[in-house]
Amino acid sequence: AMAAARRRLSVGLGLAGAACALVGGCLLLVGPVIIREQVIKNVRIDPSSISFSMWKDIPVPFYLSVHFFEVLNAEQVLLGEKPVLSQRGPYVYREYRYKTNITFHDNATVSFLEHRNLFFQPDLSNGTEEDYVVVPNIIMMGAAVMMEKLPRFLKYLVSKALEGLQQEAFMNRTVGEIMWGYEDRLIDTINTFVPGLIPFKGKFGLFMQFNNSNSGLFTVNTGMKNISQVHMVDSWNGLKKVNYWRSSECNMINGTSGEMWPPFMSPTSLEFYSPDACRSMKLVYEQSGKFKGVPTYRFVAPKTLFANGTDYPPNEGFCPCMQSGIQNVSTCRFNAPMFISHPHFYNADPSLVDAVEGLHPSREEHALFLDVHPMTGIPMNCSIKLQLNLYIKKVSGISQTGNIYPVVLPLLWFAESGSIEGPVLNEFYTNLVLIPSVLDYLQYIFLGLSVPLIISAAVLMVMNK
Repeated sequence: AMAAARRRLSVGLGLAGAACALVGGCLLLVGPVIIREQVIKNVRIDPSSISFSMWKDIPVPFYLSVHFFEVLNAEQVLLGEKPVLSQRGPYVYREYRYKTNITFHDNATVSFLEHRNLFFQPDLSNGTEEDYVVVPNIIMMGAAVMMEKLPRFLKYLVSKALEGLQQEAFMNRTVGEIMWGYEDRLIDTINTFVPGLIPFKGKFGLFMQFNNSNSGLFTVNTGMKNISQVHMVDSWNGLKKVNYWRSSECNMINGTSGEMWPPFMSPTSLEFYSPDACRSMKLVYEQSGKFKGVPTYRFVAPKTLFANGTDYPPNEGFCPCMQSGIQNVSTCRFNAPMFISHPHFYNADPSLVDAVEGLHPSREEHALFLDVHPMTGIPMNCSIKLQLNLYIKKVSGISQTGNIYPVVLPLLWFAESGSIEGPVLNEFYTNLVLIPSVLDYLQYIFLGLSVPLIISAAVLMVMNK
């Protein structure tokens, strides 16, 4: 009777072991497929997917923080001395992003307008929008450089007109005016003398196109046909490529619109088209990490992002170039001699840092980064940082420019930052981190259990003999 009971027990254990092995094996094969299907279903741009409402109205609190560079020695700069700068700020804005005019098309694409609304946050800022700062008179100094090649007589007329308007090389204005616009009779005067030199009327502000406006009509892939194409830009403002630059490679609209990427990312690089920089940007993988428990890949700017055509030939199309580390954006900034760079000329030619006083580039403070969850292509934490610079110099015939020594002068730098938190993070963590890892553990638990069960069954069988 003992032997029969043992045989029954051994068969039972054997069957249980086999069952565990079977379930574990199935999970091992099917688990990744289920997870993959879940991810695909939830990252497509489709009203039924988890990420759709996230995509439509970005629930992540975004902040724009702006630092101004005040010129401390404006009088001396006019005499040809090195500018001394002092960083003011940050002036911090809460940024609300949402999409309108969402239209689905038959070829698995969707078009939309993305809006940004900014609200000043006094408690997070060091100063108020009423603070006065001394910066270059951007329109006048920009126009002076743009008119350098014009006939001397015309420059003389402009110079006289500037005198009549009491225009000087530097201006003392409030943060609010420089950001959101100020009235300037100079705009009308330039429009009268040199029609078409500057394509705007009335007000001028550096961030006018940032607030209560949209970044152009994006048409992107929904991923309904091919998940590896989701979020990839099909066209921007109806264009398949832009025409700001001098090579077709530089004019290409590559990657996504900069909010999400296709899932199952490889640790290599990611691309997005930036309407603010008028070009596509490629970031490279730096390291893996975790953000509040969610695994992430960190992508950063390669040293070549703003390199000149000599140091990095593919960038030749963005020239005419100066030193490496700044990019001429005049073609997409109404031809003004504007340059973008990393803040404090981080990763740029040291001669740019040395040409002014008061810059302290550092990786911690000035490098941009994107931390993306590789399985879904959704960013968890990011900070995109850029600096606006104006090339100023003495322009013969325009007396207001004095003896200014040619210099690429930083005006301000800004960071757009956001990270997932609260209920959004919890839902994300549960559905796309927790459940997959539970499935992962279960397969090993079942497979792990099957081994002792089958061994015990075998031992009992042998003892029975």
